[in-house]
Amino acid sequence: MSYINWIGLWTLIKREVGRFFAVYRQTILPSLISSALYILIFGFTLQQRISEIGGVPYTLFIIPGLIMMNTLTNASANTSSSMLQMKLLQQLPDILTAPLSSVEISLAYIIGGTVRGLVNGILVLLLGVILLDMPIQQPVMTLIFIFLVSWAFSSMGLLLGQIADSWDQLAMMQNFFLTPLSFLGGIFYSVKMLPEWAQTLSFVNPIYYMINGIRHTTLGISDSSPTVSFLMALLLTVLFTALAMIVMHSGKKIKQ
Repeated sequence: MSYINWIGLWTLIKREVGRFFAVYRQTILPSLISSALYILIFGFTLQQRISEIGGVPYTLFIIPGLIMMNTLTNASANTSSSMLQMKLLQQLPDILTAPLSSVEISLAYIIGGTVRGLVNGILVLLLGVILLDMPIQQPVMTLIFIFLVSWAFSSMGLLLGQIADSWDQLAMMQNFFLTPLSFLGGIFYSVKMLPEWAQTLSFVNPIYYMINGIRHTTLGISDSSPTVSFLMALLLTVLFTALAMIVMHSGKKIKQ
């Protein structure tokens, strides 16, 4: 690519970011409300039976998991829904004929999803600070980690939106892949509480490392090595970004 079309790239980014901010009642508030309900129902209720995990009160323990769950689900949902909607409404050819490269189009979509993931993740983080006075051991690393996870799953969402042919297919990918891995990644428990065979299965779940990575940067505890968690987040970011851009460039299931 000999040059970057900054005007076109910025225009598409503004459209993607403005798209979800315009409907914040659907894209931001529900995640915040559901996280508050998780804290009130799961946290305060189960804390009567599970007082603490790793020396941390149970209600505080689940907040990093809720941050990650909201970050990755919103980041992936933004790009996947936007891409699939453009395909189904036959609006994608208009973008493909614009003076934008496949890299620029991919970046615009990914950045839009990343912003949504960041906004939702940071809002849940602030919710934990306001409601429970949650400590943040490493504020800068916490923000970097949320950013990496947002970018990684925004790229994954773009990839899912490109290969899906219908809303049913997209929902199936999310419901049978993303949601189970999120809940099995240790949001509400430590993997050390599981049988040995279940712990082994958790180690192959990438979201397990995302949750434990931010748990370390906020609460200072983790079931996995912080270095491994950071490298896993970096690996997923590079992998999904490359795959999304390759599929966009190839035009597979995009250029009908």
